[in-house]
Amino acid sequence: MTSRRVALVLCLFASAGAHAQDVLIRNATVHTATARGTLHNADVLVSGGTVRAVGTGLSAPANAQVIDAQGRPLTPTLFGGITEIGLEEVSGEKATVDKTLALGADTKQMTVRPEFDVTLAYNPDSVLVPVTRIEGIGWTLLGAGTASGGSIVAGQGGVMRLDGSADPIGPRELFVRIGGDAAGLSGNSRAAQWMILDQLIDEVRGRIPPDANAALLTPAGRATLARYIGGGGRVVVSVDRAADIRQLLRWSARHKVRIAIAGGAEAWRLAPQLAAAKVPVFVNPLGNLPSDFDQIGATMQNAARLRTAGVQVGFSQSGDASHNARKVRQLAGNAVANGLPWEDGLAGLTRVPAEAFGVADKLGTIVPGQRADLVLWSGDPLEVNTVALQVWLDGRAIEMRSRQTELRDRYLRAENGLPRAYRDNAR
Repeated sequence: MTSRRVALVLCLFASAGAHAQDVLIRNATVHTATARGTLHNADVLVSGGTVRAVGTGLSAPANAQVIDAQGRPLTPTLFGGITEIGLEEVSGEKATVDKTLALGADTKQMTVRPEFDVTLAYNPDSVLVPVTRIEGIGWTLLGAGTASGGSIVAGQGGVMRLDGSADPIGPRELFVRIGGDAAGLSGNSRAAQWMILDQLIDEVRGRIPPDANAALLTPAGRATLARYIGGGGRVVVSVDRAADIRQLLRWSARHKVRIAIAGGAEAWRLAPQLAAAKVPVFVNPLGNLPSDFDQIGATMQNAARLRTAGVQVGFSQSGDASHNARKVRQLAGNAVANGLPWEDGLAGLTRVPAEAFGVADKLGTIVPGQRADLVLWSGDPLEVNTVALQVWLDGRAIEMRSRQTELRDRYLRAENGLPRAYRDNAR
């Protein structure tokens, strides 16, 4: 951390404090993530945890804390992607991972359980929460994962703010996996996946009795799945291959299911159809090589091609997204480097996921009435060398400290002598 950054952070803490209060952030480059776009030399007034005004020359109320942003970028807190933050601590230690359901072959009549809800296992005290939020990420979508002995219907998740609160702030989302990666959950046949999904619809609509030998859903499962049929809640489908996406669009239209796509390596091949169906796609713009046969058409121009066609594009990582959520900015930056307009890159980390997952009335933009979840950056937030100087959640300046920064400070080697931890222990 440079001395200049230290000085600014200390100034921010001194002026903003740790409690919700009236705050006026002056002279910022305000990226609203709305049709207003970017406002230069603008002010943002926060009161009672809410954005009250955005403009120029705003007056500070009595006792308000005034912060001079010195022209630096101010954005909404960013979306961390679809992760398991708060559901896992150490990925290699099973006792600390709680994101999948696998009931086993002996209970195969009960293995399709859409009522499974991973948010019930969320731990707001996870060390991953402060690690993630000091990087400017204020919220994530908890995703249910698939496992051997489970189902292509993984279960439900929801949007969690990384403010220490324990409950989701929006509607539940249902997670489904389709394609080659999920073939092992459907008799090693992707064709069987559509057969299973159609049967689940038949069960919900009463065409298969609950006590039928072939029934796959519990009564609770039927009630849960019914909320996602006929234009209800959002179903997030992990899928990459264009042929599978084509079938998904047909299936969702036939049953009136609102979907979003996670992954979508070959989604650009169906960009006009996705735009017409108003399906948001959460891509990994770093995918430019075919890591499997479902991603032969992968390209780093995926996001740009989708957006040109009118698709709403967001970002989410594959792999270890929970421990590396900060890299989601790099995803957006790479999409911009490969043709996506900058404003759309930011929208993919703010407004687009907020709209897709039902929390746009609370998060994702800087407009009056929104939660004052804000980030002041040292530079362009889509550049990897930029850092979050200060994060506010509900207008409260959070302490920019985590387990990682504590370990860094403890073992940082001084110019002369041992690291502080060793010097302290030697006394």
